Amino acid sequence: MGEYLKDVPEFVELELGESLISRTETLASFRELGPPDLCHIIKTTGKAGQKEIGSYHYVSGVDASSSASLAAYINSLTYTVEETPSWFFGSSSAKSPWRIRGGAFCSFNAFSRVDVRVEVKIPGGVEAYVIDVRGERHEATPQIWQEVYLSAMLRAILYADDANYRLAGFRKLDPIASLDAELKFVAAAEAAFFNGWQLGSEPEIQVATVVSNHLTSGIMRWFGESFRYGPAVNLFEKLVVKEGEVACLLAQSYLGMNEEVKAVRVLQSAIQNHPQSYALLHVQCDFLLSKGKTEWALKLAKQAVNCAPSEFVTWAKLTEVNMGLGRYTDALLTLNSCPMFTYAERDLHRMPTPAKSHLPIKDFIAASGILDEENASHSNDADVALLRLPAPSLRGTFAKAYVLLAKLVSLIGWDELLKCRSQVFVMEEEYRMHRAQDPMPESPLNPNGSSAAAGGDDEDVKEGFGPLAIATDDEGSEKAPSIKDGVEGATVPTIVVNGEEAKNDEADGGDESPAIPTIKVSTESDGEREREELRRFEESEAGRKARELEKPVMARKSVDEKREDDAANGAEDKPLQQEASGGAGIQNKRLCERWLDNLFMVLYEDLRVYTIWRAEVAHFKAQHLPYRKTGTEWEILGELAERLYHPEEAKDAFQRALDLKFSAKAWTRLLEMYVDEGDVQRALNAAIRLSVFRRRWYDEQIHPTAVSKALFKL
Repeated sequence: MGEYLKDVPEFVELELGESLISRTETLASFRELGPPDLCHIIKTTGKAGQKEIGSYHYVSGVDASSSASLAAYINSLTYTVEETPSWFFGSSSAKSPWRIRGGAFCSFNAFSRVDVRVEVKIPGGVEAYVIDVRGERHEATPQIWQEVYLSAMLRAILYADDANYRLAGFRKLDPIASLDAELKFVAAAEAAFFNGWQLGSEPEIQVATVVSNHLTSGIMRWFGESFRYGPAVNLFEKLVVKEGEVACLLAQSYLGMNEEVKAVRVLQSAIQNHPQSYALLHVQCDFLLSKGKTEWALKLAKQAVNCAPSEFVTWAKLTEVNMGLGRYTDALLTLNSCPMFTYAERDLHRMPTPAKSHLPIKDFIAASGILDEENASHSNDADVALLRLPAPSLRGTFAKAYVLLAKLVSLIGWDELLKCRSQVFVMEEEYRMHRAQDPMPESPLNPNGSSAAAGGDDEDVKEGFGPLAIATDDEGSEKAPSIKDGVEGATVPTIVVNGEEAKNDEADGGDESPAIPTIKVSTESDGEREREELRRFEESEAGRKARELEKPVMARKSVDEKREDDAANGAEDKPLQQEASGGAGIQNKRLCERWLDNLFMVLYEDLRVYTIWRAEVAHFKAQHLPYRKTGTEWEILGELAERLYHPEEAKDAFQRALDLKFSAKAWTRLLEMYVDEGDVQRALNAAIRLSVFRRRWYDEQIHPTAVSKALFKL
């Protein structure tokens, strides 16, 4: 035990220095803010013939403004080497023979795309240098140090709670622990502000700008989540003189301070000078929505789309405004027009497999029993169909579009959504009927003169229209859709009903209860017995509710996608008007984008599972029987209800999950709900448990986190 650090995670290397080599080899793959900082140390006993040990851990929040501050962090680790248990009765421990001989600290500069490294020899000197993407060394200049400091701070702020930036053995320290440190951060942000676009932006932004990038997001999150907009206002007032578009950030800060008059004056002046800035228009649009002026907001949202038609956020904002006005068909058409971008994963690099891992837990945390990790491991099983729900795997613009679609279905219902869909989009069956009624010698979509008879239709069915096209065999069973463009593949489960007679565990005398069908979402079938039980279930009230959810038929593939297929076959492009000519029914309709067809099927899967779950709950409640799920299943169902805008059902599911195991995910969701309800006692209880959980996994960061945000809001 003496070779490990106390209370600090460690991964022991197989070969000395292999983690540094791996990081150097992957520098060219980093695209945005970069990976977490890496701390590598070398330990030795000083004895002849004793092999040195190399180990490393990830860390964030360390002051990377100079080589001295990074060397101080490595030096602080020398006091954390564990003591070795003694065999003598006089003392419980003795000094460990292991000591830290040296180390290296690596921090990525997201502005210059280089890695800044500080090598420390104990005792000895400190050497700082820069490694570029080719592995060559360069001198670290003051400009490089300022940039790497700001990069490290932004990683700590923006990725504090990012599930896609989560690593084992990731130590998180508080990045800004005092007002002096905050002033230092603001000064660095001011100096590099107009280079912030080099850092990239959120996945929903296609082109990073001066006001839409990771630097501005970090500033707004740090001051916004603590509701301390004063320093942000001071910063933006200096910068707006040089760049008028910064007024959108200044106005947001004023609104956060409830200085609405100042915000409106700033916006009015800035929009006169920059009428084509969609960021300024969006701030004004949000302000009007908060005041109930939805009609006025609609004009601004349309103008923002005209200013930036290639940005997802402008179309998404217009979709929200249309939904607020009750213009649901327009909202669906606008959503269909959203430009979608491929999601770029966070900058993380794969390390070689370590020889050993050391993930210690502090004694007071283990003694508290709050985490209850032993019981948590017993409730991790879950139904395969629940685990394979495709919606949680959505990322970037696809996740945002799904949120809009789910909000739309919560407003008007699934049946009405399908009606709106068929009113504005050309449906596949509708197109087939039109083609059958108006046959053409040479179809625009069949320029080679191939027949559009049954054989051609069969080929269409076989290939499908869009990646979520569903082929149906003779018995009517659905084949599982393939989900692309940001959606992972998932099967379409069937409803399996187990109608065996269930025994009531709580009844006396072993009396058997009546046959209670257990509705289970599954992808397997047990043959004739399940068909009979399915028939019985369909005749019941729960089965009727499950059947109410109509499956969406496929919409016609968009003309751009069809042209891609035709080009592959040597076909010439034909205008959309030719395709729609000859039928008044489809002439005024649009073609549904493939990704939106995907999202309809993803939403259908969520609604189907949710409907079955609620029908099952009602059925068991009517029979006065307990309804049991594992902790993980309750977690998934809670997230499902939350996605579909059913907060009460989500709250109940998360609370049931916590009855079975400790779940940081459930506690985080419940903390947000308790804060919204103003339930101080329960919110503080959730905050305490989440703080203990974060501390157990080496997260000492205080702000900004989900806990700090909730407490500030409370």
